[in-house]
Amino acid sequence: MKLRVSAVQYHLHSIDSFEAFAAQVEHYIRTADEFGSEYVLFPEFMTTQLMSIPGADGKARSIEELPDFTDAYIELFKELAARYNMYIIGGTHVIRSGDNLLNAAHLFAPDGTVSVQPKLHITPTEVTEWNMKAGDGVTVFDTPKARIAMLTCYDIEFPEIVRMVRALGADVIFCPSCTDDRQGFYRVRYCAHARTIENQLYVVTTGTVGSLPTVDFMRLNYGQAAVLAPNDIPFPPRGIVVEGEINNDMIVTADLDLSLLYEVRERGSVMTWRDRRTDLYTDWK
Repeated sequence: MKLRVSAVQYHLHSIDSFEAFAAQVEHYIRTADEFGSEYVLFPEFMTTQLMSIPGADGKARSIEELPDFTDAYIELFKELAARYNMYIIGGTHVIRSGDNLLNAAHLFAPDGTVSVQPKLHITPTEVTEWNMKAGDGVTVFDTPKARIAMLTCYDIEFPEIVRMVRALGADVIFCPSCTDDRQGFYRVRYCAHARTIENQLYVVTTGTVGSLPTVDFMRLNYGQAAVLAPNDIPFPPRGIVVEGEINNDMIVTADLDLSLLYEVRERGSVMTWRDRRTDLYTDWK
């Protein structure tokens, strides 16, 4: 089974209306559609661009106001997923859950289904500056061509959670990310690649580029999209199926061949999932 995926290096810049945001999103979707993509990944915190729309006082909006756009965000991505007949991981969007704010990845299916996966590990900035809370459960999602999981940015730095979704049958992890410096970017990138080797699965990741000068904590972005695979003979030697140009406004596209995963799991140069020492440490099955 093969699936074609695109990952968007989403360019953040100040806008003055939701319509401007919608037009930019559709531009990337239409581009992915021209390449025949079936799954499209947007980055974490892409909707912070909406905070740059001036409020009644003429200033940028606060993080507490971002959930006010939730209905419009969901309707936009539902309509695009249906019109272009593709699965869209709409990056992450900040939603309200009672009195809490959650940073949540959203999966939009062509049939109108919307699935939500809150981020499970919250960075110090998200806690202290934006008063966010962590999600409390992980789910894998069945799609026609692959069982997938959505783990956001910092989540990929925790091997345990990836073991869990692999044990639940995930073959592809979509990892939306947002980092503002090289150190943060490479933490996520190196961990994402390690997870492909440990669990013999694909990771599709991407990040924000550009800047939002009026939005606190979004003034700098350092990002790159990549499709990563285990380092074994059927895959590229460096385990990089495709990657973008750092900090450029662009998308990358690649085909994921799940049969290659199944092959290396059964008779690869190494079989890291099979060879776990569950007599010594936790078995996540």
